[in-house]
Amino acid sequence: MAAKSSDAKRIEELRTLLHRANRAYFAEATPIMSDPQFDRLLKELEALEAAHPELADENSPTKRVGGDPIDGFQTRAHRVPMLSIDNTYSEEEIRAWVDRTLTRLAKGAEKGELLGDSGARFAADPKIDGVAISLRYESGQLVQALTRGDGAQGDDVTRNVRTIASLPLVLNESAWKAPAVLEIRGEVFIPHEEFARINDEREAAGDEPFMNPRNACAGTLKLLDSRVVASRGLAFLAHGHGEISAGSGIESYAGLVEALLEFGVPINEGWRLCDNADEVVQTIDDFDAIRRDVAQPIDGMVIRVDSFAQQAALGSTAKSPRWCVAFKYAAERKTTTLESVQFQVGKTGKITPRATMSPVLLAGTTVRHATLHNFGEIRRKDIRIGDEVVVEKAGEIIPQVIEPVLKSRKKGARRIKAPESCPVCDGPVELEPPELEASDDRTSELETARRCVNPECPAQIREKLIWFAGRGQMDIDGLGAMTVDQLLATDGVPLAHFADIFRLHRHRDALLELERMGEKKVDNLLEGIEKAKSRGMARLLGSLGVRHVGSSTARALARLFPDVDALIAADEAELRPKTLGKEDAARYGLPEDPKDRPSTNLGLDTAPVVHRYLTSKAGDDLFKALRKAGVSLESLEYVDGDADGGDSPVSGKTIVITGTLENFKRTELSELLEQRGAKVSGSVSKSTSMLIAGEKAGSKLAKAESLGVEIWDERRLLKELPDLMDS
Repeated sequence: MAAKSSDAKRIEELRTLLHRANRAYFAEATPIMSDPQFDRLLKELEALEAAHPELADENSPTKRVGGDPIDGFQTRAHRVPMLSIDNTYSEEEIRAWVDRTLTRLAKGAEKGELLGDSGARFAADPKIDGVAISLRYESGQLVQALTRGDGAQGDDVTRNVRTIASLPLVLNESAWKAPAVLEIRGEVFIPHEEFARINDEREAAGDEPFMNPRNACAGTLKLLDSRVVASRGLAFLAHGHGEISAGSGIESYAGLVEALLEFGVPINEGWRLCDNADEVVQTIDDFDAIRRDVAQPIDGMVIRVDSFAQQAALGSTAKSPRWCVAFKYAAERKTTTLESVQFQVGKTGKITPRATMSPVLLAGTTVRHATLHNFGEIRRKDIRIGDEVVVEKAGEIIPQVIEPVLKSRKKGARRIKAPESCPVCDGPVELEPPELEASDDRTSELETARRCVNPECPAQIREKLIWFAGRGQMDIDGLGAMTVDQLLATDGVPLAHFADIFRLHRHRDALLELERMGEKKVDNLLEGIEKAKSRGMARLLGSLGVRHVGSSTARALARLFPDVDALIAADEAELRPKTLGKEDAARYGLPEDPKDRPSTNLGLDTAPVVHRYLTSKAGDDLFKALRKAGVSLESLEYVDGDADGGDSPVSGKTIVITGTLENFKRTELSELLEQRGAKVSGSVSKSTSMLIAGEKAGSKLAKAESLGVEIWDERRLLKELPDLMDS
């Protein structure tokens, strides 16, 4: 049905008004409405757009909240390469660069290569420690956002960039008319307050905090779920350009800044035009005095020739433009005494050493604690308790110990002993790289991480419980994050182990007292728990969070072993990979011929880790408790002998599933196909035999077509495998 003219008009009015409100708030710092008023108008627009999907617009203000997850990112070429900038670290180097630049311009003027005289002005712009992005606007509309990538091409992150509230999706036109094509280069970053909020939330949830804003920002931009991106509070500031259509009237950096401000694009307010090296150096010094007070992470100052014509004449080397350079500020460092070291266990089981030091004022705050990263780094740097240590803030945010002051080491300085078992649950630990052994007196400088592999470790249990109950795992409807949190906070309801979930029927009265829980919800929850008892060995193993045992590996093990007891009783060698070369076969005393032993999906390094957990006391206690609680440990996929899928048309094929299916969830279909001898993979490659494509198949379908992979839709799948609907 066509939209009513009044609704269409109101939608356009709301979009224009909300775009203007965003511009006024973020680019001009002069809000034109309150936050509640903005939210009310945004909700009105969302309702109208939902009622009239034919009026959808990718640049609507409502798109900033994100959408459904995507399969991956496509790589696209930059129209104008995004080159890196050379760095300098001293006043002398800056003065030398200015002199070289003026000399080159003078020689160019003598040869007639430059119009006008050989003088130049320089723009000094605070350098944001973020992620470089190129934004392409066509006729004033944002159409593409690419990461720097390798400079020649980058990942298309348009979907995620649209969530950035400070970034205009439609350029404002007043004094300047938007060129047909305008590529704006700038930095996406996480403001200090947002970074602190994110880390507080991560620590409260038992996650490891991000090390610095830049890495957190880079990781956020590559998330497949733009709704999560929208929650991270990313911001953007412009600092340059790529392709600009002819006749734009923009001829210098100062002119670009003027145009961007008119367009509603936020720029760094600390920039300044300079006439000579003295003014450049003074600008660098002036900003250094205030840079820790600004909202965004600043790690330097970019100095560039103002005139675009002069920039073009100066040109570039293979890696960097000759017309600009970056001065990098030194991070503030202080020395203090390392008093003790604690071991923190994160959600993934990673054990991180954390230093407690004598308080020291650093970059504007008093610092008492700092990360020591990992035990390999402690050994490489020979950091000891009692040492005087050098501390700095990574990205001006996260305190970290850089090195000990060896010349002031005292006789009583003690080596830091790495834990041989988990400091929380005393469970087994895994070292990375996996060939290392968990012995403190042999802690290797090569060690990069140390993890507790007990999935029921209390330090990890909240997230593991939520994962365990989720869809695709044990699929217990009603046992989400909020319910788990309420149960963990309820006295008299034990929820310290997976088996406790299957004893919740004993606490029905307590469940009824939970917020938003009534008779029906409690009954549905208990019914879901009862059904989960019979999900079988594969679903159980894949839900426990045992390191290196995901859903596909769990299904592979369930095809080879009739129950968990048989799996535990297996020799470590039986969990090794199916195909071995001569050297590895001889090393482990295993056959080379893959027909002699079916695959477990585990590798030479991961199989020992899994075997060690299965045969540990923690593993034994877990499975005994689950069995006692009535959970089936038997395999539903086991076939006596090597299950090859018989005459199934998918037997022996590597299959990828993408898009939305009408009759199946992806996880359910994966299990059904693997029961018929197929191997289900998450990505398309040359080894892919077949792609099963549902609605909105996306990039995986395009890649499969380019590789000539056989493609089935759901109708073809059911025609070839009619028994799937009976499973």
